Amino acid sequence: MSARELQERIKKLIVDGRLPSGAPLPTEPALMAHLGVSRNSVREALKALQAMGIVEIRHGFGTYVGAMSLAPMVEGLAFRTVAGHHRGEDSLLQLLELREALETGLVSRLAGRLPERDLGELDALVARMERQAAHGGDGLADTDRAFHATLYRGLDNALLGEVLEAFWEAFHRVRTDLGGAPQDPEVTCGQHRDILDAVRSGDSVQAEAAIREHFGNIRARLTAPRPDSSRTPHGEPRNPPGPGGISRTTGAARTGAAGGGTRSAHDR
Repeated sequence: MSARELQERIKKLIVDGRLPSGAPLPTEPALMAHLGVSRNSVREALKALQAMGIVEIRHGFGTYVGAMSLAPMVEGLAFRTVAGHHRGEDSLLQLLELREALETGLVSRLAGRLPERDLGELDALVARMERQAAHGGDGLADTDRAFHATLYRGLDNALLGEVLEAFWEAFHRVRTDLGGAPQDPEVTCGQHRDILDAVRSGDSVQAEAAIREHFGNIRARLTAPRPDSSRTPHGEPRNPPGPGGISRTTGAARTGAAGGGTRSAHDR
């Protein structure tokens, strides 16, 4: 039996048994007998499933059904996006388009339907953004993040929340590598106020338009030339690295003509 097949059979035990998160799984000897495999095979399968959040191994206590969080998917999506971005690909723009499609498609469902409690929280968040904008924008990004999380919380869709979290995490990791100028904090506040006003009034068309306007500056920054001038417009390195990742034409300069290893302040 392959490792993948063994993992699938353990997952089937969880599904067939309708076991909730936190429920104990059979002991290792019981799994060995039921599945007809060795102890090492069972342990390797459980370790792989633990990495996916499907099971939780509590040393000295046993193995339990995991929280089945989407965190591994979020981490994988964020890493894939960041890695692609630094290779000169449009991975961050693609993730932005996914998020924009989600938000514009869902915001109309919220128009005129948010409870007063949520509207009150959103009002408070916009007010906080306005105070932060008046002081240079410090902390504005975190409040922006909280605004969108609160806005869609009423949909009770865990997958949506995780995908939005992946966007924020990926964007946060590469924010200093983007082209274009950051948006005026006052404009950002105004866009969020427009979104909230449209949702409160029940105007779904205006709510969608306000969301698209909000994404306009982010899209502009993603499509602007990057600060990294060592890449061509298509993302290929202008000076491809040689073995070991050292630039073929600048490697000697980086290590010093005499091989002393001295680097300039720019290299550091």
